[in-house]
Amino acid sequence: MRDALRGLTTRGRSFLAAGIAVVIASVAVGQDDLMRIGVLLVALPLLSAWVVARTRYRLASSRRLSSPRTAAGQDSSVTLGVENISRLPTGLLLVEDRVPYVLGSRPRFVLDRVEPRGHREVTYIVRSDVRGRYVLGPMSIRLTDPFGLCELHRSFHTRDTLVITPQVHRLPTVQLAGEWAGSGESRARAIATAGEDDAATREYRQGDDLRRVHWRSTARLGQLMVRREEQPWQSRCTILLDTRTRAHAGDGPASSFEWAVSAAASIGVHLVRHGYHVRLLTDAGGSVASAAHDPSGIGSDFEGALLDALAVVTPSRHESFDDAARTLRRGGGDGLLIAILGIVDPQEAHQLARLRQGTTSAVALLLDSGAWTTMPEAARATMDRAYDGSAALMSAAGWRVVLAGPSDTVAGVWPDAGRGSSRPATSVGAPR
Repeated sequence: MRDALRGLTTRGRSFLAAGIAVVIASVAVGQDDLMRIGVLLVALPLLSAWVVARTRYRLASSRRLSSPRTAAGQDSSVTLGVENISRLPTGLLLVEDRVPYVLGSRPRFVLDRVEPRGHREVTYIVRSDVRGRYVLGPMSIRLTDPFGLCELHRSFHTRDTLVITPQVHRLPTVQLAGEWAGSGESRARAIATAGEDDAATREYRQGDDLRRVHWRSTARLGQLMVRREEQPWQSRCTILLDTRTRAHAGDGPASSFEWAVSAAASIGVHLVRHGYHVRLLTDAGGSVASAAHDPSGIGSDFEGALLDALAVVTPSRHESFDDAARTLRRGGGDGLLIAILGIVDPQEAHQLARLRQGTTSAVALLLDSGAWTTMPEAARATMDRAYDGSAALMSAAGWRVVLAGPSDTVAGVWPDAGRGSSRPATSVGAPR
């Protein structure tokens, strides 16, 4: 009853205050009829509070998302379910779900009556232009009397997560000079022509499985040798995403950083759907890898893992690509390398140019980040010279450089990644 009295609405409190005032006035003027009106005004909110406090509803709730992942700028529907598992019909129910403000206003619904064992569902739409991982819930229910004089709040504990991913654009099929690599320990050009069951040998390393010891080679060479299994050829790609704060310009969804994140998502999803084994790498050295790069198999659902990672990626405070370079050298440099870059000075461009080793194919998607903001003409001219110089340096080092500005789309510049290659090309979409 104490909770119910605290739950009196503004209307209920007004009735109670007015009733007390009328009772006092009736005593002062000696009017019994006025006293009856005052008692009625006082009794109504108290009686409503007692009825609501005595209500013993047993309710169950559920929440269903149309999809756990939704691209930025697209609508997603959320369905709330309320089930009355008691033997009494409910009164008026006010249903409210808690959502982050970036997804829209807090949804509220009124359910007039839910019969015993009855079930009701209501649906609302959420939408956000900002990437992220957002928690929906908990859902709360307000029990109220028919006069709206008293409300009691009840809250459930169930929460669900909605991931707002970057926009993924459909890309056209282009010719990329990707390098085919085996999933074993040696490169594609070393795979024996007799088939994937052939095996080469190498020296034993600490941690190798003793079941792989090749005893004939061990006896012939006088040192412990193990088999080096070869696997079928497969196409690999590493996507390097530049997340440095100083490399990007602009604000919000229209910034060069968001353009780069959307490009990474579009290219990664496009390649993995066409048979590539892809690894996403940032300048900080963090990576999300598909199963070919991740022997544990955790990255087998690479498309989902990629979108989840890019949904929460934020600009970093790193100043260089040292960590990314170490990760690339440690993980091997085989396969296609695609770098999505913001502003890079000639020194950084020279460091990136060295990441392309041997015959490795490399594509640089170089963003003209300065065009995403306004600046004095002199500063703009200086940035243009550095931008052109970095592009020329990387192009001279064997990279295919694709230039992009704020008016360009990922799908519009993607065909440039397959042009200007003097090496045999591999068609994305028809892997061997």
